[in-house]
Amino acid sequence: MKINVKINNCNRTLDVEPGDMLVDVLRKNGYLSVKRACDTGSCGTCTILIDGEPIASCSYLAVRAEGHSITTIEGAREEAEKIAEYLNDEGVTQCGYCSPGLVLNIIAMKNHLKNLTEDEIKHYLAGNLCRCTGYLGQLRAIKKYLQEVER
Repeated sequence: MKINVKINNCNRTLDVEPGDMLVDVLRKNGYLSVKRACDTGSCGTCTILIDGEPIASCSYLAVRAEGHSITTIEGAREEAEKIAEYLNDEGVTQCGYCSPGLVLNIIAMKNHLKNLTEDEIKHYLAGNLCRCTGYLGQLRAIKKYLQEVER
């Protein structure tokens, strides 16, 4: 079957099977920044934005995306690069495997919530797992980034 979606502001028609997960369909169509990791929707690595909301694409049926707008890290390049600078400054970017999902969650958090406390940031990002770094550096970077953009 075919579904019509907008990916990174470009209209696309994608071939999908009824049981296909969105992560697989996106990767099959060249969106390789969308990573596969846990297959349970609990690690945040496969996060994309659907209509601006963070979604674990490994547990989201592709057919559900019909008519929606999908953003991958490529579609948020400018803001992602700015966030990456903050992460790099805190020394928390090691392998980078989880970075696209983390950055898209940071963008969604910034767009939906204001004047966040440290506990609220931790709660919002609880589903983002990183096997390389501790989370304190990420937290410092995110706080600095949010303080800068909220000015």
